[in-house]
Amino acid sequence: MSETKNASLGAEAPRLPAAIWILGFVSLLMDIGSEMIHSLLPMFMVGSLGISVALVGLIEGLAEATALVVKVFSGVISDWLGKRKALAVLGYGLGALSKPLFAFAPSAGWVFSARIIDRIGKGIRGAPRDALVADLAPPALRGAAFGLRQSLDTVGAFAGPLIAVGLMLLWANDFRAVFVVAIIPAALAVLLLALGVRDPDGTASRTPGNPISRANLRRLGTPYWWVVAVAAVFTLARFSEAFLVLRAEQTGVPVALVPLVMVAMNAVYALSAYPFGKLSDRVSHGPMLLAGLAVLAVADLVIASSTHWSGLLVGVLLWGTHMGLTQGLLAAMVAEVAPADLRGTAFGFFNLVSGGAMLLASVIAGALWQQYGPAWTFGAGAAFCVLAALALWARRWALAGYTAS
Repeated sequence: MSETKNASLGAEAPRLPAAIWILGFVSLLMDIGSEMIHSLLPMFMVGSLGISVALVGLIEGLAEATALVVKVFSGVISDWLGKRKALAVLGYGLGALSKPLFAFAPSAGWVFSARIIDRIGKGIRGAPRDALVADLAPPALRGAAFGLRQSLDTVGAFAGPLIAVGLMLLWANDFRAVFVVAIIPAALAVLLLALGVRDPDGTASRTPGNPISRANLRRLGTPYWWVVAVAAVFTLARFSEAFLVLRAEQTGVPVALVPLVMVAMNAVYALSAYPFGKLSDRVSHGPMLLAGLAVLAVADLVIASSTHWSGLLVGVLLWGTHMGLTQGLLAAMVAEVAPADLRGTAFGFFNLVSGGAMLLASVIAGALWQQYGPAWTFGAGAAFCVLAALALWARRWALAGYTAS
């Protein structure tokens, strides 16, 4: 591993292929379209369609659970076929197809169908797209590649709600008109992917076989499962960003300005993901993971103790820094330790476990909030950070097989 990286620092350093940038802009465009809708959807369902809050929760829960399950199968299928792009196009295509259904939905049933189609699309595209990034990126630049894609994705995540807010002000809260506009960036994302990216040479020649056979699962190896376990513990320490929004309201942030909390967090995330991804190609991964945990622990403690919006803002900015430090790094680590012909499967299980951990973490966080208050919720997050750091320290020998020199 060290020889490969050192070689990359020779006379002419490798560059990220254009296809990596295209995949990043595909994510950006789709996230703009999706977040334009998702940032307004709860209010639309309750206010315009008369759907109960309990039913909103059920729709969202079923939709997210569907995406988690589909992620595994799409990754496995992409390995079986030796093709990534076709599944990625299908997944983004379903995401784009769901947008007009939201715009013209007359009832809860339509919204539910649209959400399921959207989440199935997200599940289908996730693992093949990440595996495609790993296939296309030079080995010495995988951290930079995943950091760039995550950075551009996050730009879309905060640009979408800002565009939605502007259009709602311009068009007197016309939800459906905003949803129609969201079709445009989603359709552009599919077109850009279809025309601008192709599977790298050699993927079709991979040996066919069942990627989830016992023999292939053994090939994933201990280092891979260790990365998956670390990612799960990281997610338990982080839980859903929805609790940042709730905490912002508690600390006196005006309701109309509460969404800016997420804008601030995602702005830091977007600005830091690519630089930290490039850094991960040059330094040991273990210390970067520990640094990410330390930043998140401090963020949790700051948020837990905040009584004014200024303190909360510091915690939110630290939270975004943690995301930039760790999310692209963990994806690069999966790409590094997984066999090339099993990367889709590897990312599928990685996403499944991380998503399951997020659901569990959010349930625990909500229960602590309800029973003891927000300080316990964020305090528990800091405690999980400490446990994860201790686990990394105790098992530092396991990192030797896949960290940088």
